[in-house]
Amino acid sequence: MKSKKDFIYVGIQVVLFVAYIIPVNITKINIPEWLCYSGLLILALGIFLGIVALLQLNTKLSPFPTPVSNGKLITTGAYNISRHPIYTAIILSGLGYALYQTSCYKVLVTLGLMILFYFKSKYEEQLLFEKYLEYSDYKKKTRRFI
Repeated sequence: MKSKKDFIYVGIQVVLFVAYIIPVNITKINIPEWLCYSGLLILALGIFLGIVALLQLNTKLSPFPTPVSNGKLITTGAYNISRHPIYTAIILSGLGYALYQTSCYKVLVTLGLMILFYFKSKYEEQLLFEKYLEYSDYKKKTRRFI
């Protein structure tokens, strides 16, 4: 059963995603060219991690923090690297592309996503702890994000 918190977190996430794609050019970040192009590597890593995590979740994917009723705890693959690899992938991708575009605005929106994902993941982990007895051990061994 989805709670009000579920819809609030997803609503804020959608607003931040839309904000990210809006072409705003407030100011450019003055960074060395090599760092600008390293953003493409960070973007590629984020995309790769996200694809692996999505494939692992398969049909159990949900934008809501509440675990799906017929799901199981995944602790291998991308979930061995991070407890929240999709959030991590979105953060890496957003930051990587922001660096490549030298966009201060996109960096700020990505920072907003990082803050949102921190609180969303805390809430999600409370629910996962209630649903899966083994979540406590998994949490001790695996980082929240990379």
